[in-house]
Amino acid sequence: MATARALDEHARGRAGRRRSMGYVRHARRGVVIVVGGLVLLGGVALLVLPGPGLLLVLAGLLILAREFPAVDKYVEPVRDRAIQAAEESVTSWWKLTGSILTGLALLAAGVAWGLVDELPFSGWSAGSGLILSGIILFALLIWSHRRVRAARAARGA
Repeated sequence: MATARALDEHARGRAGRRRSMGYVRHARRGVVIVVGGLVLLGGVALLVLPGPGLLLVLAGLLILAREFPAVDKYVEPVRDRAIQAAEESVTSWWKLTGSILTGLALLAAGVAWGLVDELPFSGWSAGSGLILSGIILFALLIWSHRRVRAARAARGA
């Protein structure tokens, strides 16, 4: 009698675990959809606003592709275009100078938005976003410059 009850409790426990694992899988899928979708939408918005739009589109696609294999076919073309755009930003000194000035403007605007209360949407929440965009821009410029320089050295060697 005691062993039958123990087996019955064991079977109910296993079924409960299977059921809870299904919930975890669906919850995880829901989180991936929300996070990936938000990153993707943010990237699309930043395609026309200052910021690394194409890279966020790529990040959103990569997040979604973990759960949805059909999204994988869009990752490679976007990755190629993002790398191409990053490399194009440092191919001439005009583009590099413009990118550096844009980064400095983002940093200055971020500080201004953080300090000047009369600006619309002023405060450090908006200012820190601008500063972060400037820092990301400089990091991408450095990465792109090193990548282009290494490719040129490899072609020349």
